[in-house]
Amino acid sequence: MTQFLGKIDTPAGLKGLEIRELEQLCREIREEIIRVTSMKGGHVASSLGAVELAVAAHYCLNSPDDKIIWDVGHQCYAHKMLTGRYDRFETLREMGGISGFPNSSESEHDHFTSGHSATSISTALGLAEARDLNRQDHKVIAVIGDASLSTGLAFEGLNQAGHMRTSMAVLLNDNEHSISKPVGAMSRYLNTVISNPLYNKVREETEKIVKGIPKLGPQAHKAAKKFQEGLKNLLVPGIIFEELGFRYFGPIDGHDLGQLISIMSKILPLQEPVFLHTITRKGKGYKFAEENPVKFHGIGGYDIASGEANDGEEEEKKSFTGHFGRKTLELGEKDPAVTAITAAMVDGTGLNIFAERFPRRFYDVGITEPHAVTFAAGLARGGMRPIVAVYSTFLQRSYDQLIHDIALQKLPVIFCLDRAGIAGKDGPTHHGVFDIVYMRSLPEFVVMAPKDGRELEAMLEKALEWEKPVSIRYPRASGESIVPTSSCVPLEEGVSERLRHGKDASIIAVGSMVSASLIAADILSHEGKEVEVINARFIKPLDKRMIEEVTGKARVLFTIEEGIADGGFGSAVLEFCERENLASPRIRRIGMPDEFIEHGSREEVLRKYHLDPQGIADIVRSEIEASHG
Repeated sequence: MTQFLGKIDTPAGLKGLEIRELEQLCREIREEIIRVTSMKGGHVASSLGAVELAVAAHYCLNSPDDKIIWDVGHQCYAHKMLTGRYDRFETLREMGGISGFPNSSESEHDHFTSGHSATSISTALGLAEARDLNRQDHKVIAVIGDASLSTGLAFEGLNQAGHMRTSMAVLLNDNEHSISKPVGAMSRYLNTVISNPLYNKVREETEKIVKGIPKLGPQAHKAAKKFQEGLKNLLVPGIIFEELGFRYFGPIDGHDLGQLISIMSKILPLQEPVFLHTITRKGKGYKFAEENPVKFHGIGGYDIASGEANDGEEEEKKSFTGHFGRKTLELGEKDPAVTAITAAMVDGTGLNIFAERFPRRFYDVGITEPHAVTFAAGLARGGMRPIVAVYSTFLQRSYDQLIHDIALQKLPVIFCLDRAGIAGKDGPTHHGVFDIVYMRSLPEFVVMAPKDGRELEAMLEKALEWEKPVSIRYPRASGESIVPTSSCVPLEEGVSERLRHGKDASIIAVGSMVSASLIAADILSHEGKEVEVINARFIKPLDKRMIEEVTGKARVLFTIEEGIADGGFGSAVLEFCERENLASPRIRRIGMPDEFIEHGSREEVLRKYHLDPQGIADIVRSEIEASHG
């Protein structure tokens, strides 16, 4: 039983509590986060580190009238519990349960659905400007982490907010721990600020002295301001946030609830942009998360007593990601021109082993996917062979760079899109279901999807032979093969492979859907229906000869892909048939619908959209029977 948490239905319930009671509430929230995430998984370390920030913000504000925008949102578990979702917290990240991120359709206290980094400042500025245009008087605060603050979008928001002098607050949650080790000049700058906490104390004293001078003349005021500016630059080099137009406060201890509430209650009423710098500890309150915040950034469940993850290390080795990491290392050993780039996802993409072996040829550029793409373009133009590993959902942020800096220049950069398709319980902001659509639209690109880990390795090796941009997509799943090596056709550009013959229907499957289609064909074979299964391999260029052959004989042709069907691989096949005036059979596209896909386990989501073996078998059976009718 909780002493306070179970009694908090809305943030208003915090107002009557004393500091010691709020501190007890923070302990109860941490215990609940640890208990639930040990069973359900989730973003443990970041949410544990932001408990006091959430409590203090809600104590000082009046949500939902006042608005808190959580950057990325993976630190919002305390916020969810304080805003009426404690009784449903056990459903965290379950299909039909509450989301692991802010979700505007879930609660009036979630003012923006988020899951990608660096959007909070721009969003908060827009909300603050809308407030002013509508002559309202509520407060707006953006909570952003130190890793997100290094992105261009965050600085664009800071730049405009400071220029416009809009009344809003930016709360920096500086835990010195992004998913990967913090990189770049901003990280070094924040460390400089932390080591110079004297600035605000001296500035406050200076302001008191200046304000205490009676009838200060213009020249004296100008001299005093000049002195203050010089003092500022002396004590904290640059004061970049003040130069951008913000009043800077901090750094302060982000776990000292009394100090947080005291300073927030003073600065939030200020009618100007303010920046509060807090220092927190990722994983605060749980020993194993504090010691290994990277492991506990996003975890699929764990033993509370030992901190051991439920995800098996052996399974990770068998995954597509494991195959990618090992093959990239091998290619790097063979070719000194091979370089590897990721955007703050060193371990998640499997590039950690390449980084350890070739630190000079490895680049973690931080959460800056557009920069990663254009940086890779420069490396390629300079004679290197860059491999860019990034989650499918995050490459969306770089669409212009893919067009202008890669495709237009015809540069041989290899893009490896991990977490393509259903990413699991992180939901619509993280599912990689759009990349087939946006990658196949790019001239010059070769776009591939392997059926298993061995084929991924073959694609990587082949891509290095081609002097053109390449994209390879693969899921967060096992890369184990169900197809014997002896039956595989050597990889050639634009050539698919037939894995199974059948007279009743044909399936052309893409990537992860090949294994599911083969199992579905086995199910149907036991019913006396023989279905042909073809591994597409290439989304672009299409295997035109195979399509012509199949459409010439099949009663029903199915295309199956783990992505949005509209504009995807199946659409490409239809477009080809129309373009070539093929007398095509009935073509049935199987994929995701034209909507954002909810959170849930990969298996649950695939089952819901009939992309599991049984679901595929049911659809194919129905069409075969209809075609015989």
